[in-house]
Amino acid sequence: MKIRVYYEDTDTGGVVYHSNYLNFCERARSEAFFTKGMSPVLGSGHFVARKLEASYIASAKLGDELSITTELLEMRAASFRLLQTIYREDKKIFELTITLAYITFEARPQKIDADIKELILSLFKS
Repeated sequence: MKIRVYYEDTDTGGVVYHSNYLNFCERARSEAFFTKGMSPVLGSGHFVARKLEASYIASAKLGDELSITTELLEMRAASFRLLQTIYREDKKIFELTITLAYITFEARPQKIDADIKELILSLFKS
C-alpha cells in the first residue's frame, strides 16, 4: 500500500509523529480487507492488537510517499503475527511486529475458524 504524508501527520518541523507510523500500518491492514470487498470486522468478531514491537529507523517528512508491506509471520489458533515495514523509496524507515488476537464482540478470545484463517493467509502471505 502507498500513502502520502500530509501536514496533519507531522509536527511543526514537518516530521511524522511517532504514533502515526502505527496508524499507517493499521490503514494498510484494513486496506488489505477493503481491496477484497470485505471489512476487518468478520462474522462473530474482530481483531485487536495484543502485542507490538516497533523500530523507528529514519523519519518520514511532509510530502513523502511511503510504501507499506505486510507479511504473515505466524498463524495460531486465536491470533496471528505480522511484520509490517514502511519504506520511503527503497529505504526502510520503520518496522512493526504485531500480534492480533481474534475476539468476540463481547471482548472474549475466540478461535479463528478455517474460513477466516484461509482469508488471513490469502491477504498476508509472504
